[in-house]
Order: sequence, then structure tokens, then C-alpha cells
Amino acid sequence: MKNTHLSYRTSNPALNKHTFKSTVKNNSLLLDNTMTIEGTVNKTALSLFLLVAAGYYTFSLGSEGFHWVMIGGIGGFIVAIVTMFKRQWSPITVPIYAILEGLMLGSISFIYGQMYDGLVFQAICLTIFILFSLLFAYRSKIIKPTQNFKLGLFAATGGVFLLYLFSFIASFFGVSVSILDPTNSSLFSIGASLLIVVIASLNLVIDFDFIEEGAEMGVPKYMEWYGAFGLLVTLVWLYLEILRMLAKLRNR
Repeated sequence: MKNTHLSYRTSNPALNKHTFKSTVKNNSLLLDNTMTIEGTVNKTALSLFLLVAAGYYTFSLGSEGFHWVMIGGIGGFIVAIVTMFKRQWSPITVPIYAILEGLMLGSISFIYGQMYDGLVFQAICLTIFILFSLLFAYRSKIIKPTQNFKLGLFAATGGVFLLYLFSFIASFFGVSVSILDPTNSSLFSIGASLLIVVIASLNLVIDFDFIEEGAEMGVPKYMEWYGAFGLLVTLVWLYLEILRMLAKLRNR
């Protein structure tokens, strides 16, 4: 039966239609040497454990851990780029990425936690709820990643990251994009954050689809780590946007 999962675009830069092509050609046909969904789940769980442990460490440091925002953010970005170009290094780079992102998220969470009591716990719970809700919707075929779905989500995600890029460049000229400001509690700003959270959430469906495709194609075992990496990228993005949205709601 022809696989259709990878026939279309994906909005996650870590997972695209070319991701598995080069790996299938050189892979052994041995069953125990190929990617499985169970294996990817285990790698994802381990990666999340490392992320949470690192996050707890910097969160417990309080204001003394603020430097980890820059170190974890820049370090995580560099490791992510390396992982995307050297997928066979995933068993090493993905745990490192998880730890670096955890160090960053822990410090960011502390900042939000100091400003808004209980907000971090709410953001964590909402992120977990969305993850399992979208997984259920995908497995039960309530949401189907069709061609139009993927193309539309690709365009929407691209638009969001263009907004991020514009905001980053504008910051060098002392200009801020108000709708990305967590203290901006206008209905338009909250609506924009809600839209971004929805877009980030739907990217989980695409991630699930590509992981399933990798298992079906029998790609190498190390791609389980790469599949976990794709999920981590989306979950980190989703969590940060939920923090921003909840902060805006608290300011109303």
C-alpha cells in the first residue's frame, strides 16, 4: 500500500517530506534495527524527562538562573540546526537539546511565575492536555492530515515565524511588536495569541503523522530520536505561547 503521509508539506522544519528518503535506502531490513512508534514514544518520554529535570533546576535557582535563558536558547538553537542536518547524530544531540531547552524554559517559567501566581502550573497542564487531546484526535481520525490541511498549516506557521523574525529585527531599532507583548491585554492581542496556540497545537498532528510514516517505512533506529526531536520542537513552542497567552489573560 502506498504511503501518503510524506506526500505533502509539513510546517515543522525538523520533519519534512525528504526526512526519511535518504535513511530508508541505507537501512538494514532487520526488524530490530528499524524505527518503531513504541521506540519513539520511549525516546520522547526520556527527552521530556531531561527537559523537565533541567527546567526544575533553573526554576529552583530563581533570579540567579536568568543567564540560562540566553545560554539554553542559543545553545538549543545551535544543537537543533546540527540535529536537522546530521540526523544520525540524534541519539546524542536530542538529549543535549532537551537539556538546553529545559534550562531555558525553567528560567523563563520562573519569570512568569513571579509575575503571575499559578500561571506556570496552568501552562504545563494545558500543554499536556493539548498534547493528549491532539493525539487522541489523530489516532481516532477526528483530525486527518490531508493535503489541504498540511498546506494551510504550513502557510500559517510560516506566517507566524515571519512575525517572529520581524519582531526580532525590529527590536534592534527599538521597535516592539505589541501583539507579542505578554503585558498587552487587548482583545486583538489575546486573539492573536490564541490563534498562534491553535497553529502550534495543530503542528502536533503533523508530527504524529510523520512519526507513523517513519515506522511504516522502516527507517533506521536512530530516527526514533529524531522523531522525538520533532515533537520537542513543537511542544517547546506551544508551551511558550501558552505562557504568553495566559499572561495576557491575567492582565485583563
